[in-house]
Amino acid sequence: MAISNFIPTIWSETLYTELDKKYIAVANSNRDFEGDIKEKGSVVKICGVGEVSVDNYTKNTDMSIPQDLSDTVVELAIDQAKYFNFQIDDIDKAQCTPKLMEAAMKVAASGLANSADAYIYNLAAQAQTKIEVTDTAANLIDYILKARTILYKNNVADASDIVVEVSPEVAERLFKEKMNISTDNVDSVENGYMGNIAGCKVYISNNILKNLDCDTEKHSCMVRTKRAIAFAEQLSEINAYRPERRFADAVKGLYLFGAKIVYPQELVVLDVTVNN
Repeated sequence: MAISNFIPTIWSETLYTELDKKYIAVANSNRDFEGDIKEKGSVVKICGVGEVSVDNYTKNTDMSIPQDLSDTVVELAIDQAKYFNFQIDDIDKAQCTPKLMEAAMKVAASGLANSADAYIYNLAAQAQTKIEVTDTAANLIDYILKARTILYKNNVADASDIVVEVSPEVAERLFKEKMNISTDNVDSVENGYMGNIAGCKVYISNNILKNLDCDTEKHSCMVRTKRAIAFAEQLSEINAYRPERRFADAVKGLYLFGAKIVYPQELVVLDVTVNN
């Protein structure tokens, strides 16, 4: 790729495509609120409505006057900013395949996706509902089912809307329990997907929040709906340039994002203690 052939829109779309392939936590979040984000510090407003009353209907009887719905506005701050800045020497470029820059962009996308996923999983510290799971727990599946029950009691009606996100170490425990975790060819193409437990999709991510405490680690695994956490992002800038002191092509980009728990009643954190 030469600088003269650099088209920002195309490269932005390429980067977004690669990001979507890498996301786990982001892919399991609500992204409907992405708007025009100009800079770090921007705010995305998330609008919602209150409960709608349901009353009994009696034939030939007037209904009550229409209910005034209360609206809610939650502000999602775009408070995270990451960048990449890499160059490819002209000599290296001449000796390598034309796909060298594309490969570099994929690596950049992987790094950005990890940053966004880790940020979302760090929100586990703010969860209202947490369940302690000790390393001696007989059956980890029981705790996942308990978390699912909590969500059901909070009016989450569809298990297929619930995702379970665990660390590699916790995933290993799940497999050791020899639970029949079902998979299918369609779902297996999703990044991080490991199978299905009681109707809930299970994902593995190395970005799960981990708290170290002497000889043990506490892994904050999430059981949540896909609307529990909102996420917004913007590739604010992407530019190609020639470094003044090098014979090389360089690309730099600025990536802005933010995430927030917007339906706390639809998120349960399993704090799983793992012995080192």
